[in-house]
Amino acid sequence: METNVKLYTLNFDEVKTYIWAAAFVVCNMVLPQLFHLIPQGGIIFAPLSLVILAGAYKLGWKVGLLAAVASPIVNHYAFGMPACGVLQVMMLKLVILALVAGFAAKNFRSASLLMIIGVVLASEAFGGLGELLLTGGISATVQDFTLGWPGLLLQILGTYLIVKYVTSN
Repeated sequence: METNVKLYTLNFDEVKTYIWAAAFVVCNMVLPQLFHLIPQGGIIFAPLSLVILAGAYKLGWKVGLLAAVASPIVNHYAFGMPACGVLQVMMLKLVILALVAGFAAKNFRSASLLMIIGVVLASEAFGGLGELLLTGGISATVQDFTLGWPGLLLQILGTYLIVKYVTSN
């Protein structure tokens, strides 16, 4: 299932970049609150990742990067989540996700389920390596697949639908 879609690459000198990044941060404040109504919902569904992945894929790595850095910090100070101990790791994983998604979208200029699966798996691999280097443990990365597989599916299918059907004009 490949589709031709409008993909954008916004730059740091464009106001739209910051407006979209701010919109993603707001989404990343609301979505986790909804998922935290489900026991372990944040861990299972990783709602921040969906917004970062879709945003970076659709609008470019710069928008994704801004949202990836700001979202966990804003959520931490507003709601205490993510906890201080995982803030650095979460931010690293989101930054990697934004960079990989933006790179894939810019270089392949298409959206397919296979491409988005590749982006998610590459991001998980690089993020897991980063997590291992930061924490010395890989259990949380393994948990991303064992407990968090519904979130990975949500990222893949949600991003595909968002990229395919949502325009930024």
